[in-house]
Amino acid sequence: MLSLSFVPSGSEPLYQQLYQYIRGEILSGRLASGEKLPSKRQLSKALSVSVVTVEGAYSQLVAEGYLQSKNRSGFYVLPVLPRPGAAPASAPEPPDLTQAVPPCRYDFATSGGDASSFPFATWARLSREVLSSRDQALLSAAHPQGVPELRQAIVRHLYQFRGIQVSPEQVVVGAGSEFLTALLVQLLGARGGYALEDPGYGKIARIFHASGAEVCPVPLDRQGLMVDRLEASGARVVHVTPSHHFPLGIVMPVSRRSELLQWADQGEERYIIEDDYDSEFRFSGRPIPALQGLDRSGRVIYLNTFAKSLAPSLRISYMVLPPRLLERYRRELLFYSSTVPSFEQYTLALFMERGHMDRHIARTRNRYQQRRAAMARAVRREGLEDICTFSGGESGLHQLMQVRTDRSQGKLTRLAAEKGVRLYPLDAYYLCEPPHSAPPTYVMGYGKLDEADLQDSFHLLANAWAF
Repeated sequence: MLSLSFVPSGSEPLYQQLYQYIRGEILSGRLASGEKLPSKRQLSKALSVSVVTVEGAYSQLVAEGYLQSKNRSGFYVLPVLPRPGAAPASAPEPPDLTQAVPPCRYDFATSGGDASSFPFATWARLSREVLSSRDQALLSAAHPQGVPELRQAIVRHLYQFRGIQVSPEQVVVGAGSEFLTALLVQLLGARGGYALEDPGYGKIARIFHASGAEVCPVPLDRQGLMVDRLEASGARVVHVTPSHHFPLGIVMPVSRRSELLQWADQGEERYIIEDDYDSEFRFSGRPIPALQGLDRSGRVIYLNTFAKSLAPSLRISYMVLPPRLLERYRRELLFYSSTVPSFEQYTLALFMERGHMDRHIARTRNRYQQRRAAMARAVRREGLEDICTFSGGESGLHQLMQVRTDRSQGKLTRLAAEKGVRLYPLDAYYLCEPPHSAPPTYVMGYGKLDEADLQDSFHLLANAWAF
């Protein structure tokens, strides 16, 4: 009976990680067509996960046509074409972590930030004011694009922080960037291919795929997304993070931005989705101008969120549509109701209008800058500065950490996990095959770890790796 092993990592549900791993094994050819997989109970026992977890992974694989469920017989691999860039069948097996995942003391996930910095007292006071002054409005349906007060506050914020000049009518508020991204596929149409940076934010690929769009991974060089490879992909829409690439931290220079805008101008219905997810947190120099500010043809859709600057649980994001798309949106999609409660929208509008947002960003930017410095100090104190090097940390709440060692990335990850430190390998962010020549590299999100946590976590890493 076939035995599977995989490395649980990331904040995604375990069933989704298992599904992705088995799908990769099928696409690479390591699981051959017709091969029988372990039963749900057998795999559950082998991996120390619940039967429900295995059942969820198997069900998704069956639904997508990777597996066939035969009554009273089991699950079998269906024939599929190998994915371009997938690992060859002779690629080494990943480390076997079939034992239960050890408890995590320190998690370097990139999601979220420092909850203790949220201005609870100010937010509560403004909430009470909204309840007393907007009692009738709170019971009425909000405008589908968001309440006018919030859209006006967003426009002022964009001009102040990003130099973007737009009208409130171009702003659409929604419950998270994921919802707005899916809405954009409906607006733009699924045909023609949607390009993504590779490596990049994997959930965007899943949103495009679930929306019926063809996903086209495009590699990066030191200046960001490679426009010639984008042209070769045949994609009609591209999603980019030019001001601080996730997760590499690359800042796209103006020359490459001009190339990207020229690409959009040269084809019918070509559009660029600019995801400006953490632009408020730049620690040196002036903020990088947004790609939208260079657009003269109405080809850039600007997307941003308050998840990083305030709190992910607020679920408030927004996009700025160019005039031509705004007309189409109002004609075809304005029937969607607003997905963010009016209460939160009015409260956030007051928070921004009265300058609380500006002060909050200034405070948290200083706090995160101190934590970035604390991480560098912890590396020096533990004698890891010759082994661990950082890059991509000029802005945002994560850095890349390269580890110069002869040990495998899987072993380093496992040793760290045994000490209670959860690390996130860069390889996991690639849609196609990651480069094999690169040293072990980790995406280190530090937003949720204070200075004492950072010191202790690197002390544990030094002990775990014993360099």
